[in-house]
Amino acid sequence: VVHAVSWTVFRGVHGEGLLLLPDKEPVADVIAVPDCEWSPEQAVGLLPGVEVEHQFPRQLAEAGCRVLVPALIDRGNRFGGNPGVRQTKHSQRETLWRASYELGRTPLGYELQKIFAAADWFESTHTGKAAGRRDHDATAMPQSNAQNDPPIGIIGYGEGGLLALLAGAIDNRFTAVGVCGAFGLYSRLPEQPIDRNAWSFLERFGDAELGAMILPRALCVEFGKYPEVALTDEYGGAPGSLWRPSREQFDTELRRIQSWSPSSKVFACYPPANSICSTETMRVFLAQLAPNVDLKERPGQAPTLIDSASLPDPATRTLRQYLEILEDTQHLMREAEYTRRDFWKHCDFRGSDPFQRSAEEYRSFLRTNVIGVLAAPNRPPNPRSRFLFETNNCRSYEVMLDVCDDVFAYGILVVPKGIKSGERRPLVVCQHGLEGRPRDVADPRIDNPAYHAFAWRLAERGFVTFAPQNPYIGRTRFRQLLRKSQPLGLTLWSYILRQHEVITDWLATLDFVDPDRIGFYGLSYGGKTALRIPPLVPRYCLSICSADFNEWVWKNVSARAQYSYLWTPEYDMPEWNLANTFNHAELAWLIFPRPFMVERGHKDGVAPDEWVAYEFARVRRHYVSLGFGGRTEIEFFNGPHTINGVGTFDFLHRHLRWPGPD
Repeated sequence: VVHAVSWTVFRGVHGEGLLLLPDKEPVADVIAVPDCEWSPEQAVGLLPGVEVEHQFPRQLAEAGCRVLVPALIDRGNRFGGNPGVRQTKHSQRETLWRASYELGRTPLGYELQKIFAAADWFESTHTGKAAGRRDHDATAMPQSNAQNDPPIGIIGYGEGGLLALLAGAIDNRFTAVGVCGAFGLYSRLPEQPIDRNAWSFLERFGDAELGAMILPRALCVEFGKYPEVALTDEYGGAPGSLWRPSREQFDTELRRIQSWSPSSKVFACYPPANSICSTETMRVFLAQLAPNVDLKERPGQAPTLIDSASLPDPATRTLRQYLEILEDTQHLMREAEYTRRDFWKHCDFRGSDPFQRSAEEYRSFLRTNVIGVLAAPNRPPNPRSRFLFETNNCRSYEVMLDVCDDVFAYGILVVPKGIKSGERRPLVVCQHGLEGRPRDVADPRIDNPAYHAFAWRLAERGFVTFAPQNPYIGRTRFRQLLRKSQPLGLTLWSYILRQHEVITDWLATLDFVDPDRIGFYGLSYGGKTALRIPPLVPRYCLSICSADFNEWVWKNVSARAQYSYLWTPEYDMPEWNLANTFNHAELAWLIFPRPFMVERGHKDGVAPDEWVAYEFARVRRHYVSLGFGGRTEIEFFNGPHTINGVGTFDFLHRHLRWPGPD
């Protein structure tokens, strides 16, 4: 008998799927998780799409197991975007990854919680058991009459196989774990669909480590058919693929488990390459749950559906599941301000000195848990330079510096003419935005409408300037660099931070630069840099954020705002758990008591003025309450996403103590 079921997970999030009940007392309880491209109805044979011999949940039920088949959200884009706001064609799973990653969650995490809640219900129906580990509602599920507590197992294919591996590693209630079409891929995690990406995962875990966490319980892995998926960035989503690993890759991970525990219950099955949860695999898996039960031969035809009136509509259910998770991210987004207050409760706001002392803990957290720590420079900077060109007022030079193995820093140094012997000038690091180049800001022959050669203009005012090359160039290339970094606990900022540490240390050695008067000024992605790098580079004595500062959590997570990155090609924007730790205001707090300024054009489409003003008000209050109100300001101007260079130039002259033009 097949029931359509749902169960509460938390808040407004529910699990849904099918429950298969045998016509006798169940020999075991099994959560059978199909690939996310299969509906539970297809996996069971009630709807076409999955061949009879691959309908493994039904075979388990026919062997006497009580089987729950959860519904997963597919990789399609049917429900992408928000009507009336913006449409998108990247996958639904990627949308949920973008929204949840900023909040310290992932789509895999949500689906695992559904599996754990289902195990709670199974456990609650056992003799003498209370209502599971979590508060949930199983009223929609038929109750068991079992007199003995049957064991609980989990088996899955594809995305379901990955979830089975993770669930088995986390939850020791699963007596046996079956992984089909998923084992042996984790070493190449960054190449897979982005919804699988998890912060710092590969620092600690691979297939073997997860498998070892299941021991001494039974683990059965199958080297049969794997889902083959190819997602491109044609529509602005992240590219990704799934494939069948080589036999060598599969066996390497298997041998690693066996080397740690040679006598453990690890079973490997090698059916034909087109097999999904083969008869051999199912027999091995079931033997670990119910040793005295014989698996029936695979049926030759699909089951006969007696009553189709109540058959669930998979598309409607997928939309409901997708919207529930999306709405949970919106709830967490609205709560993030209060979550951050709790995160900051250990900081001492009673005065400037107490704040600065206690803020060091938060700087350390930012560096380690948000930005990521790249290995320290292991070689001298070895500066190389060459002359570019000069005008009546300034000379420019290309400069290259070594940072560490395979990482270097590059930029353009602009030096005003007329610097006297022994004179030390203030210096401004001028940072370009997305897809920018140092020449965009430091070459007067290039009039980029966003930058207006502001590094050269500042040099004409007497400042030394340096325009670094940041790595956010090359569209998919730099975003793929970020994806490779995230599972290692790194981000683009990890490399940029090390580059700027080396850059500022080298600049401070120049005999015409005052090492105590090095400021930072960046636009757009350079404005993002202005909030993430100066807090951790003490040589920066001030920072100016242009054309980026706003309510950053809403900017990344909101499903309602037209400004949201949720619907744009920038899948590089989410930062792990940032919403619960730092918004733009909190990042600016870590610059305090150094001067900080925001430059904002009314016609800038990054965010509305209201978001910018609200977030800056929190910065202003912080500086004023600690006695340094004169060190922070904002300039609104009637213009677009561009360097205005009026209030900000005055700010630089004032705080870098350099006289302005007559």
